[in-house]
Amino acid sequence: MEEFWKFVTRDWYFAIPMFCMSLSAITMVIWRIMLNQGANTNMSELLPTLQDKLQKEGVEGALRLCREQSGMIPRRLFVAGLETSRQGIAAMRRAMANVIELEILPELNFLLPVILAIAKIATMVGLLGTVISMIGTFSEIERLSREGSKEGITGQSGAIGLALFATALGLVTAIPLVFAHVLFKAWIASFDVRMKSAAQKLMLLVQAQKPASATAATVKIGSQSSSDVMAAKR
Repeated sequence: MEEFWKFVTRDWYFAIPMFCMSLSAITMVIWRIMLNQGANTNMSELLPTLQDKLQKEGVEGALRLCREQSGMIPRRLFVAGLETSRQGIAAMRRAMANVIELEILPELNFLLPVILAIAKIATMVGLLGTVISMIGTFSEIERLSREGSKEGITGQSGAIGLALFATALGLVTAIPLVFAHVLFKAWIASFDVRMKSAAQKLMLLVQAQKPASATAATVKIGSQSSSDVMAAKR
């Protein structure tokens, strides 16, 4: 620990940026986790409720339900599909595919490039600090050797170990960030599959709702026609 504090106080021009990068990366990772939590939706609870809304209130009722949800699938994906449902299933499919590719996936990748960039830069900054410290240490060893000071040369061994703290700090910063980046990418891939599955289920619900509406309208028209015929006979 004493050697670490020596590194912080002696090579502060490397230690401070490394600490700043670490704190910034931790903040962004926590921020990204919170955004991912907010994007999730319990589809097993939403889909039956959505089906009931479609049957009782039609597309407008389903739209109101989806707009009230906080999850990304109903609030963004389902709304885009329901808004174009009157144009047919093909239009729904195109609208939802565009929302996934152009809006939702870019939003899910928010902060990930910065997290990966900090992970790579932290390693390089730590290595640069080590190289610069080692250059200074070996220059001092050369000077002491010319003066014939063996005790001074032996004392520089601690400086060599001190120089390696920069690389160690860079790796300590980079390794968790790379791990978090890989997990976030895997979560996005899984969420993409869930979105496509949810879009397919929504199209099936709308397809099932349309024939029922058409049948109800036919029955209504038929009853009106019968009433007109009876009135004409009278």
